[in-house]
Amino acid sequence: MKKVLPLLVSLVVCPLFSFAQSNVPLGVAGNFAVLANSTVTNTGNSVITGNVGLSPGTALTGFPPGIVTPPSGIDAADPAAASAQAALTTAYNMAAGQMPTHVLTGQNLGGLTLGPGVYFYSSSAQLTGTLILNGAGFYVFQIGSTLTTASGATVVVENGALASSVFWQVGSSATLGSGTTFIGNILAMDSITNASSGVVAGRLLARTGAVTLADITLTFPPGIPAGGLGGPPPLAATPVPSSWILVLIGLACTMLYETRRRWLRRFRQRSVPGWVPKPR
Repeated sequence: MKKVLPLLVSLVVCPLFSFAQSNVPLGVAGNFAVLANSTVTNTGNSVITGNVGLSPGTALTGFPPGIVTPPSGIDAADPAAASAQAALTTAYNMAAGQMPTHVLTGQNLGGLTLGPGVYFYSSSAQLTGTLILNGAGFYVFQIGSTLTTASGATVVVENGALASSVFWQVGSSATLGSGTTFIGNILAMDSITNASSGVVAGRLLARTGAVTLADITLTFPPGIPAGGLGGPPPLAATPVPSSWILVLIGLACTMLYETRRRWLRRFRQRSVPGWVPKPR
């Protein structure tokens, strides 16, 4: 029994601990698609699904022409934004404190296919081309300094990977190149800049600096529809029977009815003396 107990603990407790250590609860910061400390600046026709927050700064410009889709709204230098910044600090530290499962220092993220895990860069990280995140679970990228994506760079999720479970902990600032399609929650120590256009499924959360947007379409995870970029799989459609199937069902029902009627006629002829069936 003394030998069995440690084995049971290792089989039950350790997997739970490993699973939990890759999660990064955002708390009330999860209510925001954009969160900055100093300024939020937008140029062009950006569309944001999710709240836009700023604290303690007050300089928030570019809305309109930028749109924050209802029921989401803007929180500037108010208690909601301040609480979100505090929650962001906690989440950032939790992400930074994970035990790495892979070291990618010096490798371009483009061209890689990665499963759930904690990926470590001692300094900067670059994405040129396409990064594929494959499989359900949590993805944490620990980046020592900057995160930069090239123009047209793409993050793809497949086989159960979701934007809500991807976290980019950036030690300084993040820059998304023109036309980038990006998935996941960026938790940056300093600033986050979207160069021009592009699509993001996730969140842009900056602790001490600014968030700069330009013609971006940004949807935070709770607002991502089933089947949408970085969202849950599409809902299974209820199959609609074709007209031929309905015809075959009708014919089958008619045959069953006629068979039953003939059987009843024969039964009565044999069991009721003198019974004569009515003419059809």
